[in-house]
Amino acid sequence: MVKKGPWDALEALRSSLPPGETRPATNPSQSEAPAQDPKPARAVVRMERKGRGGKEVTVVEKLGLRDKELEAWCRELKQALGCGGAVDGDAIVLQGDLRARLAAVLTAKGVAKVSVG
Repeated sequence: MVKKGPWDALEALRSSLPPGETRPATNPSQSEAPAQDPKPARAVVRMERKGRGGKEVTVVEKLGLRDKELEAWCRELKQALGCGGAVDGDAIVLQGDLRARLAAVLTAKGVAKVSVG
């Protein structure tokens, strides 16, 4: 005696459908739109020197991104500006005074409002 499982009843229902009415099995997670690169609404850009041995750094704050997204943005900004940098908490710290160039790059990446201080 063959034991019937719950899927056997579904196969019987599928075979009772008229031809052309069957739908392919889909995975609900695949039907969702892929996550796009988030675009922050604002960014605050400032230069700081205090506590860094006289070295200048440019700090980008208030992006409101998650950790992985912040790392990706940091990597892209470093490549676009040709500098070093790191993520420090909720801020991206880039080496050098890059305020003028950084504002243009952030605007090009889709940040709506860039405040430079």
